[in-house]
Amino acid sequence: MLQAPLTTLPSVDTAAGPKSPHPACASRSGRAMALTQRDSATRILLAEKKSPQRHMKTWPLGFGVKLEIVTPFLGKYRPFVGRCCQICTPKSWQSSFHKHLPSLGFHNVLQVTEEDTRYRGWLVRRLCYFLAVLDWKVHSETPQDLQERIFCSKRVQDVMALKVPQARVAGSVVSKSPAQWRSKVLQILGQIQSPLSLFILRLCSWALLRLLNRMFLNLLLHKGQLEMVRRAAQTPDIPLVFLSTHKSQLDGLLLPFLLFSQGLGVPRVTWEYQAYTPSLRALLSRLGGVFLPPRAEHTPDSERGALSRAILTSYIEELLKSRQHLVIFLEEPVSGVSRLSAPGGEWLSLVLGAVRAGVVPDVMLVPVGIAYDVAPNASHGGLSGSAQPFGLWSCLLAVRRALGREFGCVRVDFAQPFSLQEYTANSLFRRSCSQKSLEELLLPVILGKSPDLLDWEKWEEWYPGLGAAVELKAEERVLVGRLGLHSLSASVSCSAVMAVAIMSALLLLKHREGVFLSRLMSDFSWLVEETLLRNCDVGFSGRLRDLVLHALCLLRGCVSLHRLSRGDVLVAPRETEAAVRELGCHSAALLPVFTCEAVGACAINALLVEMLPFLGPAELPAAVVLSQEELSRKVLALLQLLPRDFLLLQPCQSVSCYSQDVLDKLIQCGLLVAEEAPSERLACDTARRRFPRKLLWKEMEDFNDSDSDYDEDAGKRRFKISQLDNCPDFFLFLCGLLGPLLKTFERAAAFLAESGCPERELEYLEKLQRFLVRKAREDGSFECTNRSLAASSVRTFKELGVLRERPGPAGPILHLSETFSTKGNQEQLEKFIGQFSSS
Repeated sequence: MLQAPLTTLPSVDTAAGPKSPHPACASRSGRAMALTQRDSATRILLAEKKSPQRHMKTWPLGFGVKLEIVTPFLGKYRPFVGRCCQICTPKSWQSSFHKHLPSLGFHNVLQVTEEDTRYRGWLVRRLCYFLAVLDWKVHSETPQDLQERIFCSKRVQDVMALKVPQARVAGSVVSKSPAQWRSKVLQILGQIQSPLSLFILRLCSWALLRLLNRMFLNLLLHKGQLEMVRRAAQTPDIPLVFLSTHKSQLDGLLLPFLLFSQGLGVPRVTWEYQAYTPSLRALLSRLGGVFLPPRAEHTPDSERGALSRAILTSYIEELLKSRQHLVIFLEEPVSGVSRLSAPGGEWLSLVLGAVRAGVVPDVMLVPVGIAYDVAPNASHGGLSGSAQPFGLWSCLLAVRRALGREFGCVRVDFAQPFSLQEYTANSLFRRSCSQKSLEELLLPVILGKSPDLLDWEKWEEWYPGLGAAVELKAEERVLVGRLGLHSLSASVSCSAVMAVAIMSALLLLKHREGVFLSRLMSDFSWLVEETLLRNCDVGFSGRLRDLVLHALCLLRGCVSLHRLSRGDVLVAPRETEAAVRELGCHSAALLPVFTCEAVGACAINALLVEMLPFLGPAELPAAVVLSQEELSRKVLALLQLLPRDFLLLQPCQSVSCYSQDVLDKLIQCGLLVAEEAPSERLACDTARRRFPRKLLWKEMEDFNDSDSDYDEDAGKRRFKISQLDNCPDFFLFLCGLLGPLLKTFERAAAFLAESGCPERELEYLEKLQRFLVRKAREDGSFECTNRSLAASSVRTFKELGVLRERPGPAGPILHLSETFSTKGNQEQLEKFIGQFSSS
C-alpha cells in the first residue's frame, strides 16, 4: 500500500481499508514515510521503522473532508496484458502462456534481503546487497575466439578481397597485408563491443541497486510475465531479443540489471555511439553495451563502410549463435512521443538478416514496456544527456541531482514472446500490394475532390534511415518497418499506466482552470476504471486518497494547492512553460489507451464543425443526427493524416477495419447512441415474422460474388451524441488527447506562409519550432512545442506533397510544391486539419 501521502488531508489510519491483492505501490522495506508542512510546501521525511507493521503520520490540518476508502480497480484481479498477436503469430499465442500465470502477483526487484542470499545472520542482513549480487550468474559469455571468427567470416574476407561492389571505388584498390587488415578489423570491432568484465559488472550492479533504492519507491515486475520469459529462454538454440520502449537514458542500465538479477544472464544492450564520450563508451562496453559504428562508416560507397557493415553483421550472427540475449530500444530516446527510431530499425534488420541467413533457426522476440511515475530525464533534473556527448563527469552530476528528489515507482512489463520466423512467414503471406501514397489518398479530400481512395492502405516508410540495411531488398525493408511497428505497439500496449500520468491528464485536459480535491479524487477513480475497462493495467494499487496524494506530491512543481475556508482544497495546474510541458509529457501515456475513442471524438468534432453553421439557434449538438457513412469518412481521413507509428496501429490491421473498431468503441463507451426512425421496427422486437415465400439467396443472379456478412443498411445507420451528464466532459477529454498533435499540424500549416522556402530541412525545422513556441506563449499551449511533434508534421507534409525534397550539398532542401504555393490552398489545408481539433 502506498505510503507517500501529501499533507493536505487529515490523518486516516491506513490499516482501516481493504488491501489490494497487488501491492504495486508499496514503499521500500525498512523505511516509513511521514509528512510535514512548512510555508505551503511539502517535504517527505524518512523515519526508521520500529515495528513489522507500517505506520503513516500526517500533519492534521482539520479541513474536515470526509474520505471514502476505494479500491481503484475492478474485480479481484487486474487484466493480464501482453498477449502476442493471434493473427500474426497464432502458434506463439498458444505457447509460453498458462491460465495460472496472471495470478502469480508482483515482485519488487529492489527489495533484497538475506532470503535472497545463501547465508543468514546479523552481518548478512547488512551486506545482503553485495552478497546477492555475487550470487547472480552470467549464463553465456562472448566466445573467446570471437575476433578470429569475425576475421575469418566470409563477409569480411569478401571485403578484404574487394569482391563487394561497394568496396570497389576509386582510390580504394590498394593492397594491404593481412596484419593491416586484422588491425583494421580489430579497430572497428572495438568500436562495436568489448568483452564483459565480471568485476566491473558486479560492482556497478551493486552501486546501481543502491542508487535505485534511493531514487524509486519500488521496481515492480509481474511474476507471470517473468515466467513466460524464462520458459522462452529454455528453448534450445533460440536466443531472446528484447524490444523495449525508451523512456529515459536510465533504461539502458535498468533493463539489463533487472534481467541479470532474475537469472536471465547479462544481455548485450544497444547504445547510441554519438551520444557518449569515449570514456563512458568504454565503461558501457565492459558492462555489455554494443554500439553501431559511427555514421560516416555506413556510407555504401566506401571501403570502410562496407567493412564496417560486414563486421557488424558477422558480430550479430556470432552473438545470436552463442545464445546471448540482445536488448534493442525501438523508441527515440526521451522524445516524449512513442515514435520508431532509425537505430532500432538498423539493429532489428541485422537480427532479421541473421535469421533469414540460417545462422540460428529462430529468435524469440520479447516486447518490453517500461513505465515511470516520473522518468529521470533532463526536464526533471535526472539522468539524461543534453545535445553534447554524455560523459562520466556529467553522469556523476546527474546522479547527484537525482538523489535530491523522489521519482515514485517503476514498472517493467514483458509481453508474450513470439517467434520471428512465424511472424516473417505470416507477414510476407498477408502483405498487400494495394497501397497508395498519402498524396494520392488525402490530397483530393483537402482540395475538395472525390475522396473515394480513403479506404486504401497508406504506403509509409517507417525507417527512412536504415544505414546498416542498405543490402536488404525493398520487401525486406518494409518487413523490418512492419516488425518494428508491431513490436513497439506491443511494448506500449503492455506498459502500465502510472498514477502520475492519470493525474497529469486530468489536470491538463479536464481541469485546466483548477479543481477541488474531492472532485479530483472522484475523477481519478473514474479514469482508473476507464483504463482497466480497456484491458490496460495500471502500475499502482492502494487507497484512493494515498494514490492521489502520491501523484500530487510527485507533481508538486506543476501544481499549486490552496486551502479554502469551506474546508476543501483547490488544486490548480501552473501555467508556466515547464509545468505545462511536463504535464503534457506525462499525459501522453494515456493516448495508447484511448486511441480509438480519441480518433472517433475528433471525427465527430469535424462533423459538428461542418453542421453548426446550418443549425438553428435552438438546436444543440446533442440533437444532431450523424450518418455512419459521413462519420466513417471523417475517421478514415484522420487515420490517413496521422502517422501510423504515432497512433501505434498494428500493420496487420487494415485502416478500414480500424475505422470500424473506432465506431464500435464510441458506441461501447456511450458517446454515440443508435438512432432509429419511428416507423422502423425496433432492434429488440422479437415478434414472429413470416418467412418470405422465396428465399433471398435464390433471388440473387450471381451469389458467388456476394458477401453473406454484408449488410446493405450498415452504411445508412444514424447516431446521436449521448445526452448523459458526463459525456460532454468525456468528449472534450478524448479530443484533448490528440489535441497537441493536431494543433501542431494546424500551426505547421499556418507556418507555410512565412516559412521562407527553399531551405535546408534542419533550418526549416528550427524555424517551425520557434514559430510553435511563439504561438504557445500567446495561448499557453506549451504541450504543442514538442520537437518530435514538429518533426512529425514535416514528415507528414512531405508525404502529402505539401513540401518537396531535393538533395543538396549540406543536406535535403525543402521547398513548397506548386499546389500549395498559393494562399488559398494553404488555408484549405489549415482548415482541413483544424476541423478535427476541439480548441
